Amino acid sequence: MSLVDVSSVSASLFILGVVFLLLIFGLLSFGILRMFQQKFRAGWLSFGGAVVSFAGFMYILNKWYL
Repeated sequence: MSLVDVSSVSASLFILGVVFLLLIFGLLSFGILRMFQQKFRAGWLSFGGAVVSFAGFMYILNKWYL
């Protein structure tokens, strides 16, 4: 068993990652739920929101943390 050293991760990066993970996977799960409820437009909009959120997350990471 090996451990990962996360002491070099800043608090702002950790919080940013947690917030965006909750946003992205929340929108994905909401989209799946809407698809099962036969509300396809709302489902696709949720999937699109997840993609836009992911793109925004990647932009912020590349702009401020590289």
